[in-house]
Amino acid sequence: MQKEISIQITPDKEKDSRYIHNMLKQELEKQGIHEENFSEVFIKKSIDARRRQVKFFLRYKIYIGEAPEDEFKIPEWKKADGTKSVLIIGSGPAGLFGALKLLEKGIKSIIIERGSKTDQRKRDIAQISTKGIVDENSNYCFGEGGAGTFSDGKLYTRSNKKGSIPQIMNIFHHFGADKKITTDAHPHIGTNKLPAIINNMRNFLISMGCEFYFDTKCTDLIIEKDSNGKKTAEGIKTENVKTGEKKSFTADAILLATGHSSFQVYEMISHLAPENLEAKTFAVGVRVEHPRELIDKIQFHGQKENLEAAEYRVVTQQEERGVYSFCMCPGGFVVPSSTEPDGLVVNGMSAAGRNSRWSNSAIVVETRPEDIPDEFKKEAEKEFGTEVMAGLLFRRWIEKITFQNGNGQMAPAQKIKDFLEHKDSLSLPPTSYSAGVVPSRLDKWLPDQIRRRLEKGFRDINRKMKGFISDDCILIASETRTSTPVRICRDKESYESVSIGNLYPAGEGSGYAGGIVSSAMDGENAATKIAARLTGTP
Repeated sequence: MQKEISIQITPDKEKDSRYIHNMLKQELEKQGIHEENFSEVFIKKSIDARRRQVKFFLRYKIYIGEAPEDEFKIPEWKKADGTKSVLIIGSGPAGLFGALKLLEKGIKSIIIERGSKTDQRKRDIAQISTKGIVDENSNYCFGEGGAGTFSDGKLYTRSNKKGSIPQIMNIFHHFGADKKITTDAHPHIGTNKLPAIINNMRNFLISMGCEFYFDTKCTDLIIEKDSNGKKTAEGIKTENVKTGEKKSFTADAILLATGHSSFQVYEMISHLAPENLEAKTFAVGVRVEHPRELIDKIQFHGQKENLEAAEYRVVTQQEERGVYSFCMCPGGFVVPSSTEPDGLVVNGMSAAGRNSRWSNSAIVVETRPEDIPDEFKKEAEKEFGTEVMAGLLFRRWIEKITFQNGNGQMAPAQKIKDFLEHKDSLSLPPTSYSAGVVPSRLDKWLPDQIRRRLEKGFRDINRKMKGFISDDCILIASETRTSTPVRICRDKESYESVSIGNLYPAGEGSGYAGGIVSSAMDGENAATKIAARLTGTP
């Protein structure tokens, strides 16, 4: 017999296995089951900090009279025989999990990545903070593993209808992630551990017959037209960003998994098939950083022992737009995420231990296509032949004015109280942002529609989290890469591009995901459709 049982305990009892076993026994007895010998398998942990006494909720599967079973089985990956191949543009979660899914049918992947491998990428990222040098191809957004590799490795998602979240967690665990990601309610790998896991995935894929080309940018699609004018992607043109070598690749299908920051890919699609793009809602705001101790005190009501760094999630409506937290990093760092030398973008990350002196989160404002100023729509129509690209131009403009109000990659910042009171910050508190910050009047130069809603949002958040507005809290600008302002349209059933045959958009860059796990599941789903088409089997 099998039963699932949840118990509630205080944090000090989490490691007391005898206490937990007795609690489970008592719960079984409440259900009329009197059994001394049973086995328990831990399923899920969550935390309830709403009341003064913080509680953990632990869920277990109980086995009575039978041995615990292995609930997750690694997929049966098959060595690629080379008879069919798929080009995958991008080695982020959508690309990597797409390649793994294709191996279930023995289909070879050729993975094209404009950025560098993780070891070189780590050096390129360090230069942003130490020298203010941004490599446009290898940075926090571009490179092996995608944007999440060096900016947190956070795995929490609500996209449970896209696929199997437990499967994604268990595959990450199979390639080296801590087992606890399979049970934590808000799983997190940590930016100090995720690169090695990505390397393990890459090495496995290569051992199974896949190919990787790093520092290689897709510059164009090779398009064939039939007599009716229908476009089909037969392959891609590439350029090595280090050597300038140009090369072409062909394959049976193309999985487009380029991430949310590749302006050049949207530009390429706009020239080939502008009708294949549509504008979508995205978000713009700032990174808000507090001393970790303050956030812990607010969230845990002063309780400290046996608790990890506190998380928070806030949502409020201001002037008919959402203002909300995104990518909250407890015990983390604010990091530079620019992809252009004259732009400035910030993001957040945490190491596995989540033990820095600070906690930060993006607080961003929902920005709909109709919120984009007309000047950017006119510019997009003139430059790309479609105003759909206006959101990307607006995003780029914000990043450029942020850069102009900073100093190189030193970010413009303002105390939250000064932002609300519309005055200069004469000094700034210590920050985790390694490139450094400079005082700036964010309240003057942030777009008015963003500033107004942030002001109102901060006051509402403070009512829910008393102490959020504090002397030690600073706003660091700007956070613009929570998602893409453009979607690359695809058929709902086949996942194929609506205008270009053989092209399968997937992941964050195509506008169908919003994080590591949802991107991984979307890459799997697109790869499943490709495999079914190529093999004639579901």
